[in-house]
Amino acid sequence: MKFFKSILLSVCLLVTIVSKGQILPVRLITEMAENPLAVVENKPRLGWQLVSKESNASQIAYLILVASSEEKLNNDDGDIWNTGRVNTDKNLHIVYNGKPLKSETKYFWKVKVWNQEGKVSKWSKNASFRTAPLESDLNPTWIGAITKADSHLPEGRTYHTATFNREKKNSFINASDSLARRSIMLRKPFEVEKAVKEAVVYISGLGHYELTINGKKVGNSQFAPLWTDYDKTVNYNVYELSAKDFQKGDNVIGVLLGNGMYNTLAERYTKFFVSFGPPTLFFKMKIKYNDGSEEIVKSDGTWKYSKSPITYNSIFGGEDYNANLEQKGWGNKGFKDRDWKKVVVQEAPKGVLRPQTAPPVTIQKQYEVKTVKELKPNFYVFDMGQNLSGFPTIKVKGKRGQSIRVWVAEGLNEEGTIAQGRSGKPYYYDYTLKGDGIEEWTPKFSYYGYQYVQIENINYKEDKNKELPTLVDLKSNFIYNSAGEAGSFACSNEIFNKTHELINNSIKSNFQSVFTDCPQREKLGWLEEIQLNGPGLMFNYNLQTFFPATMQNISDSQRDNGLIPTIVPEYVIFGGDFTDSPEWGVTGVILPWMYYEYYGDVSLLEKYFPVMKKYVDYLGTKATNNIVSHGLGDWYDYGTHAAGYSKNSPIALSATSHYYYGAYLTAKAAKLLGKTEDFEKYNALASEIKTAFNKEFFNEETKQYGTNSQFSNAVPIFMDIVEPQYKEAVMQNLLADIKEKGDRLTTGDVGNRYLFQTLAQNGENETMFRMHNHYDAPGYGFQIKFGLTTLTEQWDPRKGNSWNHFMLGQIEEWFYQSLAGIKSDPDKPGFKHFFIQPEVVGDMTFAKAEYQSVYGKIASSWEKKDGKFILNVRIPVNTAATIKLPVSKSSEIKINDKRARASFNEKDKKQILELGSGVYTIECQL
Repeated sequence: MKFFKSILLSVCLLVTIVSKGQILPVRLITEMAENPLAVVENKPRLGWQLVSKESNASQIAYLILVASSEEKLNNDDGDIWNTGRVNTDKNLHIVYNGKPLKSETKYFWKVKVWNQEGKVSKWSKNASFRTAPLESDLNPTWIGAITKADSHLPEGRTYHTATFNREKKNSFINASDSLARRSIMLRKPFEVEKAVKEAVVYISGLGHYELTINGKKVGNSQFAPLWTDYDKTVNYNVYELSAKDFQKGDNVIGVLLGNGMYNTLAERYTKFFVSFGPPTLFFKMKIKYNDGSEEIVKSDGTWKYSKSPITYNSIFGGEDYNANLEQKGWGNKGFKDRDWKKVVVQEAPKGVLRPQTAPPVTIQKQYEVKTVKELKPNFYVFDMGQNLSGFPTIKVKGKRGQSIRVWVAEGLNEEGTIAQGRSGKPYYYDYTLKGDGIEEWTPKFSYYGYQYVQIENINYKEDKNKELPTLVDLKSNFIYNSAGEAGSFACSNEIFNKTHELINNSIKSNFQSVFTDCPQREKLGWLEEIQLNGPGLMFNYNLQTFFPATMQNISDSQRDNGLIPTIVPEYVIFGGDFTDSPEWGVTGVILPWMYYEYYGDVSLLEKYFPVMKKYVDYLGTKATNNIVSHGLGDWYDYGTHAAGYSKNSPIALSATSHYYYGAYLTAKAAKLLGKTEDFEKYNALASEIKTAFNKEFFNEETKQYGTNSQFSNAVPIFMDIVEPQYKEAVMQNLLADIKEKGDRLTTGDVGNRYLFQTLAQNGENETMFRMHNHYDAPGYGFQIKFGLTTLTEQWDPRKGNSWNHFMLGQIEEWFYQSLAGIKSDPDKPGFKHFFIQPEVVGDMTFAKAEYQSVYGKIASSWEKKDGKFILNVRIPVNTAATIKLPVSKSSEIKINDKRARASFNEKDKKQILELGSGVYTIECQL
């Protein structure tokens, strides 16, 4: 199997330097990141993964050295911390306990370990971390073209977010050229006369910025810094520079600023209007020289600015660029800036300056034109082959002053022109040529969800009409967060394979500064998608440093009364249930738990326990006799009715079940954290809500909940609300309804996960298979048949607005946990111990998945062949797994061609193996 061979190859590459019987620490992390540049914690946590050539390998001890320089570390001098030998199998979340760490300082560390046989490893490769500056050390000065007071930007606000009413739209019209909203260039010359050892840059350009040193871009971010509620948190970025980034004598810092979510515009399309102030910059660079001296260059009144060639930039409306306004070499030495103006010192944003620890958004893929149609002379529509979030890159040639307008959209009208009606219009990019050969342009401060590009009044590749500009080349840039992928999945069922692809293209499109609902019309962080798709998100992507930023945003957005709004950051307040819905707000309780389960990291539970309590307490104020009745319910549940509010199931049933779940998880957190009083309070509350829920919604005669809908019956089973003596009857009623509906679902955005997992966890994976192995609506197959490349907002794409929505992607959890069988053990979080328990369903002949856990790569790959069930598994060093085989009690089992003895579980009807780390091939008769 090619998949398993690739696993073996990666293992071999990792352990080539490990001699037989040894173990080696790799992938060293500090605060869940490799070589982070802005560690805030005084006592950061360290960790590593382990590799070994042998099976059943584990760690029994470690020794860590932390040094003030790499030279000292290379000489085994841990002048900052030398742990000595510590006897433990722990290799993650090890709290630093050396000398007090200084701010704005880089430290170097390495580790060696002892294996289960007492053999010591070689030293790991060196790792590093840099501590963040104190805010007093930053002492930020914010600069720009105009003060907030002089900008006359609207100040209308509701509660703590900088939003204002649509009646104020007129104050925004034709304002994009004003200094309050115009993209500006800022520059600062400085001199370097000595040999540079290193330099560190701290920068926040709001809404977004591009930084250059001597004309060369620093970093690869798009849309930096990541979005926040700027009244609460302002992210800054940190970059390390080396001697090669500077030149002796004159040097120049250049910064380009755009609006982003900090300062939206009303021209063209916009979802809402928000301004925290005009574009603004904070900058600090500390240069260290070889002679030990230091120099600081920072934002102050000595900088200069000029309007940039970007004449319009809106995160919702598009971007315009006039190449005739370019000032060649403005970011380099020798440029004459006599016509540039002195910057003004601006009012600082209200939010606390925090280092951005989540990964940046970057250009991840680029697509060429797939097909092109000339609808009429010089009127072209290009199919780029993939619906995505991003922007085009164009190469054009023509006369000075000619312009090209680039329209983008997800779909097409009947006549073949682009259709923006569902996704927000008008949205476009304008480029004005300077008439200097072939010109290339890529927008910087606006993106959209699109697959098709429409350009009128052009030649394409050939100069047929001399009076028109010529499009020489067109590319589509796919942008999403650079957190990286953690897993992969494939199987013998093409519907499931294509479904996995559709969902992940949609996740990537919406994996931006926050997880958004869609990359065009709203770009808002609706919270329910995170918790309802949480396991699928974490199986597919590395979210160790992203979810902490999400929780900071949730904490920032929590109201004084405890309400967690449906969207975070809350740039716009919709009001009513669209601001306050328990299924959305409870994400602030669920997410820290999911994070703990998947990464074994208790830090979010510790830090945000007050947020969890406060939200559950808030729901208590909305409850009557422990019943909560507001919210959106099972949003977009399926039926003949129009999508929207829950129609099939009671909203109160949904709201109350999530009130219970919030109280239950808060009690679990309190117990884990040793908060006895809180545990007793929330455990009792959960019990009271459970009793009230069953009294209000359960019919003992029919053994049904609520309206007898699939959502009504699945939720109490999943959340363990149903009393044990009734569980089987409720389950049978649920199955009967599914069968009556032709093996089709009736749940919605909220209910899908509970339905899917209720079936998966209760031995009904065949029902799951039938429910999704078809090309009808509701079902993923209908979207595949429709020819889409991303998941849409509704099962029938023709009915919904967005064609790039991962809201309905909850089946990813089933792909990894059930079909491939990789399942965490809640008693050993972070996959310290886990289960491999694949489900062989329908006519499937194989399934395979791998997952990069915090301990290392886990892999499960099974196939049915010649009457045999063959399972290949990989178990990381220092972990163990329970293998549950879907074969009879009498089936003979071989592991790596040797006979093995397994126990048999009568309840599950599966043979059970307990295995330590290693790579295994398990073969048995079906």
